[in-house]
Amino acid sequence: MITSLPNLLTLSRILAIPAMLVAFLFDPPIANWVVLAIFALAGVTDWLDGYLARARGEVSGLGRFLDPIADKLLVAATLMMLVYVDHIADWTILPALVILCREILVSGLREFLAELSVSVPVSKLAKWKTMVQMLAIAFLIVGDAAPAAIPAHPIGVICLWVAAILTMYTGYDYLKTGFRHMTEENDRESGNGPSDESRQAS
Repeated sequence: MITSLPNLLTLSRILAIPAMLVAFLFDPPIANWVVLAIFALAGVTDWLDGYLARARGEVSGLGRFLDPIADKLLVAATLMMLVYVDHIADWTILPALVILCREILVSGLREFLAELSVSVPVSKLAKWKTMVQMLAIAFLIVGDAAPAAIPAHPIGVICLWVAAILTMYTGYDYLKTGFRHMTEENDRESGNGPSDESRQAS
């Protein structure tokens, strides 16, 4: 049900995106801290909606559909705005592109595998990737507004490269799983693969 609290929290994460994009247009350093606050609150809802859905027994198909979309929209919009305001520039654009391309790839693979009733659980490494990625974005948002003792921008750049490396590794795992099921599906269609009955027996 769309009006359940977990789903409303997920929707709030989507609605936070235009607010964050407007905040990017403020003058620094106000813009940096306002954007960071919105981004951090959106990140909290990402954890909270899943926790409440499980605790309240309100896990739904709509929630499973909206949650990854909200996450990907938030990350993609923030990375693009960081490029727009020059917090991501030159070679640092490369890891940002890797992350964006991976999100598109995984979304397509999940859609394909869902049609085959195949679920792909999130690995521990993918969770670490997400954490490093969110830290990278947070540090890049703050940028030069950070206290002099904290090199926020260099930390953000390093974390973004680390996230991109983890992204490629975890993306390869998803791709390998997808190709395996694609091959099995083609074999079944051509009559060369195991039947559904034999697959279930195995």
